[in-house]
Amino acid sequence: MSAASPASAATQTLTEPRIDDSLVGAPVQYLTPQERPTLEEAQAWCHELATSHYENFHVATFFLPKRVRPHFESLYAFCRMSDDLGDEVADTATALRLLSAWDRMLDQCYDHPEQSRHPVFVALHETIVACDLPRMLFHDLLRAFCQDQVKTHYNTWDEAVEYSRYSANPVGRLVLMLCGYRDEERALLSDKVCTALQLANFWQDAVRDSDIPRRYIPAEYLDRFGVDEGQIAGRVFTPEFAAMMQALVERTRAMLREGAALNATVDNDLRVTLDLFSNGGEAILDGIVAQDYDVLRGRPVVTRRKKLMLLLGALFGKLRAGRSTGVRAA
Repeated sequence: MSAASPASAATQTLTEPRIDDSLVGAPVQYLTPQERPTLEEAQAWCHELATSHYENFHVATFFLPKRVRPHFESLYAFCRMSDDLGDEVADTATALRLLSAWDRMLDQCYDHPEQSRHPVFVALHETIVACDLPRMLFHDLLRAFCQDQVKTHYNTWDEAVEYSRYSANPVGRLVLMLCGYRDEERALLSDKVCTALQLANFWQDAVRDSDIPRRYIPAEYLDRFGVDEGQIAGRVFTPEFAAMMQALVERTRAMLREGAALNATVDNDLRVTLDLFSNGGEAILDGIVAQDYDVLRGRPVVTRRKKLMLLLGALFGKLRAGRSTGVRAA
């Protein structure tokens, strides 16, 4: 078979079927623009999302070298939008439709990037190429957000960990790749940290999740400690509930600390950021303990003072790392 001529190849590209990337039904700020933005405009859009969202993801990126911050912001924008397309829309059917469209837009970003119009994918393609990121990790994240729409209760610890394999672990692996680490040994340690962070958020958000309604606290723990599921929605705290939460917190903390061994194996810049994430997870678990494990009376929060101490500790680590290498901190 003879090779296609340049003209026929161009025609094939032009006639490649377009997907519906409008995202009608999504929060208005996430709708796809009519005109494809430039790379600079797309990166600015991702930067604005990363630096204005309530989770303050940008605080962590402050401690990274400037050259990788745009890549972190494009990754964050993808994750933030994926999450919101699932949780910030009117109904399950709309959420699944939007996530399906977002999934196709991801493949388009890999296969026909010139057709991508959404700023997330215009910016993300630059990151994908620069850091050689595999698409499967992004698809895994979307699998978790779709799963949230159809699976709302978890029976075992292993089920919750398996969910985290898709909802959290890909982020850690992608972060390592952004910084040039691609070995499986570090990735497995990262998985422990990311899973522990996901689980810690589940435990502190038990009441808020029950309002959706979802329950990530495994049924096997409810049964083992004699806790009725209705206690969560009814906010009925008992010694049995406290014992259950203590067991979950201790198991989660052990996993977090096992994974935190990763931090000593990476360069100083990334270590500071990973320390901030690990210490943040410890702070969430400490907040649960400080409430005597009563997450039913209100969501445990990391106090302003604790947040300040975490940030000051990270800043000190950044400055110390710069001095130890003889390089001025970026």
